[in-house]
Amino acid sequence: MRKSLWPRFVNTKTRWGILSRLIHWLTAALIIVQVVLASIAAELPLGMRKLAFLARHKSFGLTLLALVVIRLVWRSMSTVPRLPDTLKVYERIIARLTHFTLYVLLFALPLSGWMMSSARGFSVSWFGLIQLPDLVPKNRALYEALLGTHEALAWFHGAVLLIHVAAALKHQFVLGDDVLRRMLPFYRSLGED
Repeated sequence: MRKSLWPRFVNTKTRWGILSRLIHWLTAALIIVQVVLASIAAELPLGMRKLAFLARHKSFGLTLLALVVIRLVWRSMSTVPRLPDTLKVYERIIARLTHFTLYVLLFALPLSGWMMSSARGFSVSWFGLIQLPDLVPKNRALYEALLGTHEALAWFHGAVLLIHVAAALKHQFVLGDDVLRRMLPFYRSLGED
């Protein structure tokens, strides 16, 4: 007889559930898309093609913002797997600080981009389907400040992501625990059917 999918859908104290893993990897993929779109747009001269890439960049940024809200709601409603008992106190603090910083940046980046567009007088929509209101009035000086802020946040986000990936690889290849494996898409911990 086929078992219910629900136990694998939710988190436990030892592993991330299917929904958490799906949101994690979808977020990772969208971050890569964002970097590619921003890089291409930065190289293009001002014109319709550049504006099209920036519009897609904004839409995917709004998608990331929605995903992080869903992720935090789901996280607040479900169990969060324990960190390995072998971690030192400072390693636990760094892990929690890194995750907290990633969440803050996943809010700050799309919001700063949205405000930047508003300050420049460019509308923001989600894939042309939903027109969003301006968050700030049109203001050239504010736009310049937000442009610098958005770029600085993007670089900081990249640095924190490198720490996150390095830590996951350390868990896998140095510590030999299952911290990385339990976030992989098709991972099932020992004892699971």
